[in-house]
Amino acid sequence: MSNAPKSGNASAITKAYEHLLDKLSQKTHQGEVVVQHVVDEIKQDASALYDLSADEIVLLEQYIKRDLADASSYLQHTGEELKSWLGFDLHLIEQAFWDKFSQAADQTTTELLQLKLTAEQAGYQTGEVIGIGTLACDQCGEKLHFHKPGHIPPCPKCHATQFHRVS
Repeated sequence: MSNAPKSGNASAITKAYEHLLDKLSQKTHQGEVVVQHVVDEIKQDASALYDLSADEIVLLEQYIKRDLADASSYLQHTGEELKSWLGFDLHLIEQAFWDKFSQAADQTTTELLQLKLTAEQAGYQTGEVIGIGTLACDQCGEKLHFHKPGHIPPCPKCHATQFHRVS
């Protein structure tokens, strides 16, 4: 299975990503920090609300775990604030999304470190959904900045499709 959505349902996956992050943030705020349990519980909700296939739900789960694992790894290894990880001004990010993302990343740091290896091996490719942060093209190094969830486009400089996370 490819890591990019196959259908024309790309915007639904992006909306479901935001929904899943919102629910994850609410659950972790209530003290439920077992990410897999929370994700399993709410992905059914996202499937129904956004009419996603089973394959799209699997992709959605991979996307959100990957992004939270990257953020949590940064927090654990540097002791810096999450805003340093992003590498761009926070005013560019929708405040509501930032609140949800930072809360989920802060409260799930330990558990998500276990997911770090998977996230590092997976990399990023055109068509996948990403939360916030910066990716660099594996071919030319061009940086792509994401201020809200969205799909990864081909590199604007060399049109390559493989990326790695910078922040």
